[in-house]
Amino acid sequence: MNPKTYASHGAGDPGAVPAALGLGLLAVGGWLLTTARPWQKPGHPLVLGLGWTASGALLVCGLVLLARCVRTVHGRPDPGRAPGADVPAPTEAGTGTGTDG
Repeated sequence: MNPKTYASHGAGDPGAVPAALGLGLLAVGGWLLTTARPWQKPGHPLVLGLGWTASGALLVCGLVLLARCVRTVHGRPDPGRAPGADVPAPTEAGTGTGTDG
C-alpha cells in the first residue's frame, strides 16, 4: 500500500500524452489505410488518393510523435552531468597500468 496521497505523486510523465497521441494517430491511420483499399471496393481515383494521402500523413505523424517520446525516454543523459559520473574511477591495482611488477 502506498502511503502517499494522489496529489503528492507529482505531475507524472510529460511524454505520456504525446506517446498516447502518437499511438492513436497510428491506429487511425492504419484503420483509414485498410478502408481505402482499391482492391476491396473500386472507387474514384481522387477519393482513393485522398484516403491514402490522409492515412499516410497520419501514420507518419504518429510515428514521429512516438519516436520523439522514445528518444526523450532513452536519449542521451543530461548535458550538465558527466558521462559515467555514477561509475567510480578504477584504481591502479588490477588495471595493468601500475608500476608494480
